[in-house]
Amino acid sequence: MLVPVNWLKDYVDIDMDVKTLADTLTMSGTKVELILDASQEISNVVVGKVIEMKPHPNADRLLIAMVDVGDRVLQIITGAQNVKAGHYVPIALDGAVLPGGMEIKTSKMRGEESQGMMCSALELAMDLNSLSEDKKEGIYILDGEHAPGTDITKVLNLEEKVIEFEITTNRPDCLSIIGIAREAGAVLKVPYRKPVIEIRKTKGNINDYVKGITIEEPELCYRYVARVIDNIKIEPSPQWMQKRLIQAGMRPINNIVDITNYVMLETGQPLHAFDLDKVGGREIIVRRAKDREEMVTLDGKKRILGAEDLVIADEQVPVGIAGAMGGEFSEITRGTRTVLLESASFNGYNVRMTCKRLGLWSEASFRFVRGVYPGLAETAANRAVMLMEQLGAGEVVEGVIDIYPEPVKTKHVEVSSDRINRLIGIDITAEEMKDMLERLEMAVKADNGMLSITVPAFRQDIEVDYDIAEEIARLYGYNNVPKTIMEGSWVQGKKTLKEKLEDQIKDVLCGLGLYEIQTYSFESPGVFDKLRLPEEHHLRRTVEIKNPLGEEYSIMRTTLLSSMLNVLSINYNRGIKGAGLYEIAPRFIPREIPLKQLPDEKLTISLGIYGDEDFYSLKGRVEVLLDELKIRDYSFRRAQHPSYHPGRTAEVVIGEEVAGIIGEAHPDVAKAYQIDTRVYMGEIDFSLLMEASQSEIKYSPLPKYPAITRDIAVLVDKETEVGRIAEAIEETGGELVEKLELFDVYTGKQIPDGKKSVAYSITLRSKERTLVDEDANRIVKDILDSLMDLFGAKLR
Repeated sequence: MLVPVNWLKDYVDIDMDVKTLADTLTMSGTKVELILDASQEISNVVVGKVIEMKPHPNADRLLIAMVDVGDRVLQIITGAQNVKAGHYVPIALDGAVLPGGMEIKTSKMRGEESQGMMCSALELAMDLNSLSEDKKEGIYILDGEHAPGTDITKVLNLEEKVIEFEITTNRPDCLSIIGIAREAGAVLKVPYRKPVIEIRKTKGNINDYVKGITIEEPELCYRYVARVIDNIKIEPSPQWMQKRLIQAGMRPINNIVDITNYVMLETGQPLHAFDLDKVGGREIIVRRAKDREEMVTLDGKKRILGAEDLVIADEQVPVGIAGAMGGEFSEITRGTRTVLLESASFNGYNVRMTCKRLGLWSEASFRFVRGVYPGLAETAANRAVMLMEQLGAGEVVEGVIDIYPEPVKTKHVEVSSDRINRLIGIDITAEEMKDMLERLEMAVKADNGMLSITVPAFRQDIEVDYDIAEEIARLYGYNNVPKTIMEGSWVQGKKTLKEKLEDQIKDVLCGLGLYEIQTYSFESPGVFDKLRLPEEHHLRRTVEIKNPLGEEYSIMRTTLLSSMLNVLSINYNRGIKGAGLYEIAPRFIPREIPLKQLPDEKLTISLGIYGDEDFYSLKGRVEVLLDELKIRDYSFRRAQHPSYHPGRTAEVVIGEEVAGIIGEAHPDVAKAYQIDTRVYMGEIDFSLLMEASQSEIKYSPLPKYPAITRDIAVLVDKETEVGRIAEAIEETGGELVEKLELFDVYTGKQIPDGKKSVAYSITLRSKERTLVDEDANRIVKDILDSLMDLFGAKLR
């Protein structure tokens, strides 16, 4: 977020240079990314002391000033009547450049040489809004005494600095000038100022202009505030406002739109202005869009909406997409006469999903996605209409429509000062802690070392005593926490069997060309729809986070598939032709809902590949992994799962237990994750691998007798599973079947409809004697007879 320093100074007194301010805020947790120079181009303008003023001999309205500029005295011609001998004024020397590119040269005026120019506040592009009336007109007279020849940009603080902050997702309250001012005031131990809101004159009543406002989806729209401004005059906004908007990264448009953007940047509350005459029935309805409903947004693009999108509608059609963008039909134009000002709070997750699907991102949606405190809505609306009145943009209509179904409640936290000191490693009193917290607008009672704290509702990130400790630590200064030697006993340690097995699995998977990934254990409830899981599916029973970083991180994941698909999607959409990934991480399965005990953390291996791969590429890797872990009693059998392709999915079975599932992602799932190619994925239970793996290697002597290999190809029904055929071959051949390999499955010419050809290579060996052809032929005959009886198989 870009914050012009001079704008910030409107709300908090800063008595330090910008670099020191940036370092101080960064050390307190409000990280500064960059300090940008947005100064107007001013060069070769210095302080001049007027020594003498005398009339111009050839012009009644001009004066000749003799001005000391430090290293010499210049003669300057001026028409200003407010300059007198002894005044200190800005002097543009020969060759000076002023804002806008104006260059000053020595010239003659009515026969007398002028070696420079005295400057007004306007010519120096100063913020006229912050000046007294006597400073706005004529030559700018400096207060006090200054050394002649001093650079004017330093004297008048014309160096325009803009600080770029990195605001974390848990601090949406800092996404505003006032939010940063509040932080700066707390850190610098100075009070910050809020804008004084005073509407001097109103007309009529809002109920005569607006028929009504209805919120049909209160879980998606927490609050909706509306005000009306009549007799609108569309014109450019003042220069000072345009300048601040540009410095903050926004483009000035007109006075009405600029005021809404200005107040959003100032307060953190997005606003939108509708042309009320174009709102059908003069009624606002906050509802879900109808499936395939269409509207044209302000950027001129037609948008196809879905039932998951929230819209602002009149009695017939949508006039805006909630939290994203207004509609072209109701936009402010030069013909607008009456404006409906919207100040609302929308569900961040819903806004994010809509903006992501439609490709609509803005400063407003950026704030809604992170969470806009509903309590800001009326304040911001009043601030905006006040500015419209002050700037002559229109007449404010009396009254506010405020729909606020469930007001946000304040939170209370109690903690002892001793606990805070232990957590941080400092030693300060409860009164000192109270002072720090009150600077952050918390109401605090301190009694016998106990702190009873009422947390302001806009601090959605503060829930428990650890959060309070963090606030005190950052105001105390992390760099001020005393250094201490770590306490505790030193013991010799070693890796557990679980850790050793995890290392072995990682080595095997890396050797198979897979890269390890690490993803968050938090995710959004929306992933279950993307994975096609039915409403009643057991994986939808989740552990909810009490104070999530955002809606997209509001539950603990019950499957690793979404995390894997997200990473595969990023690689695919960045042009990576193929990728193979794995992750070993827990899934969090609640034992009961509502939660009364800790969830079951099931360590799981997640696999994902795409590119020059197929189902057997994934299956082969799993087979190698199981073999390396010395797991022998495993098999694969056909399975059905809503997230997987119905015909290319298999369960991994160890003994009699299902250890996991692998297969091709269902086409709808791949599409939901924006992957336009076949994706193969799987999950395997780590604990079952651990139980079945054999850490000890048993000695097996080299075989004494030779082996005989026989190949068979049989015709079976197309639906017959090859795994069941393999089981039948091994059961019939018994201990003599040393190795069985499927090497061909064929359908096509020469194969009857509804049939397929399955070919196996069978290796036979006895531990007691040399097998001869008669033995092999007998065993193969028994196998074929068994396959005939079980599956109706015929030898090709």
